[in-house]
Amino acid sequence: MYQVGGFEAVFLDPVGQAVQQRWADAAMTVAFEDLPPVSAFPAVPGRRWGPGLWWSATTGRHVAAGSNAMRAQLMVLDRDPDVTGLAGRPVRLLWRDPRGQVHSWVPQLFARRADGTALLADCPGHPDAGGERALKAAEAVAQACADIGWTYRRIPPLDDVLAANLKWLAGYRHPRNAGRPGLITAVVEAFTRPRPLIEGAEAIGDPVEVLPCVFHALWHGHLTAGLATPLHERVLVGPRGWNGAGTAGGAR
Repeated sequence: MYQVGGFEAVFLDPVGQAVQQRWADAAMTVAFEDLPPVSAFPAVPGRRWGPGLWWSATTGRHVAAGSNAMRAQLMVLDRDPDVTGLAGRPVRLLWRDPRGQVHSWVPQLFARRADGTALLADCPGHPDAGGERALKAAEAVAQACADIGWTYRRIPPLDDVLAANLKWLAGYRHPRNAGRPGLITAVVEAFTRPRPLIEGAEAIGDPVEVLPCVFHALWHGHLTAGLATPLHERVLVGPRGWNGAGTAGGAR
């Protein structure tokens, strides 16, 4: 359906000028994770959540987000140790259908992986979001990514409980929540064997000081807890990789 090498990429250069380049070449040379949105996220009247910015713990920079569903997937990717860069809408893809008609699509999300490959993704609020045009564009973008060894996904919304737990932990993602020198080490050591959250925190000191550090460690994967049920003071917390707890899935 799509000619290999027939895709084009449009993106903004460092001074904000639009550049159009063969997709395969751009994918090899352009750091999309460092680029601004090639076009703004639409603001839809009546929606409860509009475009905004997500501060990434991975990059230390803000990422444009166009919806609550996209922000939830940014949370997942921001916790993924294999992700090294994130951007919102940094590239527009162009292609021709068999009749020669030009089509275009701007995936919502870009994530760079540690091996240099990348994920392009859209984050629909429900399976049919965007209608037939979005579904046909997904086929084309998936082909464009497959041609160069990348991945494209339409990522379904997170479970409500998982999303709420990630949102809570995300509030502690900033380095300041690691606390005083040595506290993060003490926190990790306190949960070498799985134990209830509050018990481990009280074993170190005042929970008012310690709990933000525990949540920070949970966000960054230094500790593990089940996120499929609501977090509470008796939730079991264990060391990194502990298989007795669930892990966040989604955008990967």
